[in-house]
Amino acid sequence: MTSEAASRRHAIAVVVDNESGVLSKVIGLFSGRGYNIESLTVCSINASDTVSRITIVTSGDDMTIEQIKAQLARLVPVHGIEDLSRQGEHIEKEMALVKIVAQGVERREALRVANIFGAKVSDTTLSSFVFNLSGSSRKLDAFIALMRSLGEIEIARSGVVALNRGEEVFSHHR
Repeated sequence: MTSEAASRRHAIAVVVDNESGVLSKVIGLFSGRGYNIESLTVCSINASDTVSRITIVTSGDDMTIEQIKAQLARLVPVHGIEDLSRQGEHIEKEMALVKIVAQGVERREALRVANIFGAKVSDTTLSSFVFNLSGSSRKLDAFIALMRSLGEIEIARSGVVALNRGEEVFSHHR
């Protein structure tokens, strides 16, 4: 099996203490070992804002992903780690704001494409639109590619957020 065939995309959820320096430690782990982060999102997940969930999308073979998880587990403030990609079906979503500057036919086509993709108009001027779109990364990539063909664009993306399907809840308490 080639290394390309063995390498695949993983969404990893890490629950950590919400304190200064934690994100730096996680990022340092990846950069120090030459692992790539394709997407990174962070949010507080409890009412007292003392615990945060980091969702990291990365690629690697099984051994690399196991090394990443083991090294993350050794970080002091980590409460739990889940490789969502290996634990069955999960839901991944991403949000994007896409500004397009277009006139005439391209402007009308941008609105038509946005309608097909379910994008909402968040702002409009006489020469631009800002669309808000959420969905899979592939859906956002396709929308952005079509918008690029219609005019000059600017993009802001949230990064992937992900949860396992079903009744099981990722316990994040020590």
